[in-house]
Amino acid sequence: MIGFLIKKTFYDSWDNLLKIVLLNLGFIICAMAPIFIPPLLEKVPVLGYGMLFVGIALCCVYLSTVALSLKSISDSSFLGFREFFGNIKHALPAGLVFACFVFIAWLLIDIAIPFYLFSMNSLVGIFFAAVIFWTMAIGFFSLQFFFAIHFRLNNSILKSLKKCFIVFFDNSLFCIFIFGYNALCLLISFFLAFLVPGPAGLLLFLDEAFRLRLLKYDFLEENPGAPRKKIPWDTLLIDERERTGTRSLKNFIFPWKD
Repeated sequence: MIGFLIKKTFYDSWDNLLKIVLLNLGFIICAMAPIFIPPLLEKVPVLGYGMLFVGIALCCVYLSTVALSLKSISDSSFLGFREFFGNIKHALPAGLVFACFVFIAWLLIDIAIPFYLFSMNSLVGIFFAAVIFWTMAIGFFSLQFFFAIHFRLNNSILKSLKKCFIVFFDNSLFCIFIFGYNALCLLISFFLAFLVPGPAGLLLFLDEAFRLRLLKYDFLEENPGAPRKKIPWDTLLIDERERTGTRSLKNFIFPWKD
């Protein structure tokens, strides 16, 4: 399943490479606000943190819109920029909620953990810092699927948050792998100016991953007595593999000669 997931995401990214690059350019522009404005206001910390939140909210609303728009690519459909701008209103609430989590995480990293580790200088401080760290780690592993879960299942935000943690605790190794793979892709993106695969590529991978993972729950719903650890992925992915197909290097470079 993992191999097919990487293959399908690569195919979809390649087929929509220009759109991925343009979406990543939009994020880079949005990211300038939280990167460059807060340092200018360091003499007024409250105002600086306020502008940081505004910048993070701008980025998260943009990412939320990208995630909703990329759903069509994951479903082998068409993504137009008219659809992208039309998705902003629907994506706004989820983006703002996610921005709150990112901002809280930033405060914990910037203030809480250093305080407990260095200011308290005791075992109690180390204990609290460790609790915060592992709580954040579980949050990162779980909430990485927030946009995919929210837009694919069309749940309320609270229900989507709850399902994020249900998915993590039911698929812990899978979620950790997805997080690690995206971290590697983010590192690669750094050397490519975040244009490829960039944030859009990571969001596409997350949506593809969750969409395919839903096949597991469809199977378990149809087969209540089936063992949860022995999912017949080869059978479940037959239709997906047929739709995705295989390509040679020539097909990638000269698709019109196929």
